[in-house]
Amino acid sequence: MGVKIEMFRMMLYLSFPVTMFWISNQAEYFEEYIVKRKREIFPPDDEQRRKEMEDFKERMRARKEQQLLKALTMGSEN
Repeated sequence: MGVKIEMFRMMLYLSFPVTMFWISNQAEYFEEYIVKRKREIFPPDDEQRRKEMEDFKERMRARKEQQLLKALTMGSEN
């Protein structure tokens, strides 16, 4: 009787991690979640978003130029 229980326990101990590994590697279980998450992080490119990003970059570029000009004029006064 003891050997049969030990065999059952050993099979249980080995089958649990193997089953978890197999389930976690099934793409169809997680595909919907992954696609949804990817679209949240990297939304599809649209014209309005691109224009907003270009406007933002232009404002940052102009701001940086103003800071550099201010630093240059302050440095030349000394």
